[in-house]
Amino acid sequence: MVNARRASRQNVDNSATRPAVEEPARPDIATPLVTWFRAEARDLPWRRPGFPAWGTLVSEIMLQQTQVARVIPRLEAWLTRWPTPADLAASPPADAVRAWDRLGYPRRALALHAAASAIADRHGNEVPRDVDALLALPGIGDYTARAVAVFAYGDRHPVVDVNVRRVLARALLGQGEPGPAKAKQDLPLMESVLPADRDDAAATNAAVMELGALVCVARSPACDACPIADRCAWRAAGYPEHDGPRAPKQAKFAGSDRQVRGLIMAELRASDVPVTRDEIEPVWPDAEQRDRALASLLRDGLAVGDDASGYRLPEG
Repeated sequence: MVNARRASRQNVDNSATRPAVEEPARPDIATPLVTWFRAEARDLPWRRPGFPAWGTLVSEIMLQQTQVARVIPRLEAWLTRWPTPADLAASPPADAVRAWDRLGYPRRALALHAAASAIADRHGNEVPRDVDALLALPGIGDYTARAVAVFAYGDRHPVVDVNVRRVLARALLGQGEPGPAKAKQDLPLMESVLPADRDDAAATNAAVMELGALVCVARSPACDACPIADRCAWRAAGYPEHDGPRAPKQAKFAGSDRQVRGLIMAELRASDVPVTRDEIEPVWPDAEQRDRALASLLRDGLAVGDDASGYRLPEG
C-alpha cells in the first residue's frame, strides 16, 4: 500500500512538470483588414471626424436590426431636432416615438429617451465614456456600451455583433456559421485579434464589422474580394458545412403580432388625440390577435390609456 501511494504521488509530480500545450498562434488578420478598411470603408455619418458621441449612441441604437440606408436619413433628422441628450429629454416620449416612425422595434425610441434623460441629469449632458457608466444608462446593453466607448471615444475594447461573430468564426475557427451568441467566447476571441494600440484596435473593430457587412456575408460571401482570404481557416478547410448549433431564426413578419403592433402604432402616431378601440379595429381582422397586440403595447409603455379614455402615445 505504501509503495502504491508513493507511485501515485510520483505520477502526480511527473504530470505537474510536463510543459503545457500551447495553442497555435492566431493569424494576423488586423493588419490587412485595417489597410482594406481605410481604403474601402463606406462614408457613413458616424465615421466622420467630429461626429458627436451623442450621435454615435443614437446611431448604434438605430442600427440594431435596421438597415444602414434606412437609418441615415432618420439619424440626420433626429440630430437636427435633438442635437444633445438634454434636447431629447425635454421633449415628451411621444415625440421620440413619432420621430422613430417606421424604423421598427419602437421600444428603442423609449429606451433612447430614457437614456437621454439620464445623461442630462447624471452626466452633465455628456455621453459617458466608461463602459460601466454606459451600461448603467437605461436601455443600454453590453454591445452598445462597448461600441460607444470604442467608436465615439477611441477606447480599446472588443466589440462584437452578428457580422463580427461570422467573420471570426470563419477566419479563426474554420466554421461557416458562428452559431448562437456566447459572450464568454465571442469577446475573448475578438480581443485576441485586437492590436495593442488604441487607434489600431478601434479601426480593427470597425474593419471586422465592415467586412462582415459587405464581403463575408451570411450567404454567398465574396471570398475573392476578401483581404484576409489567404489566412481564412474556413477557406483553407474547403468551406465545410456547418454542423453545430445554429442561431435562432427570426419569425416571419407577415401576419405576426409584430405586424399588428406596427399597424396600431401607425394609428397612434398619426393622431394628436386619443384613439378609440373602435378606430383601432379596422387595422386587423383578427380581434384576438389585435387585442393581444394592443395589450403588449400597453405593457411595453408604447401606448397608454383604456377603452374609456382612448389610447395614445406616452406623453411623459
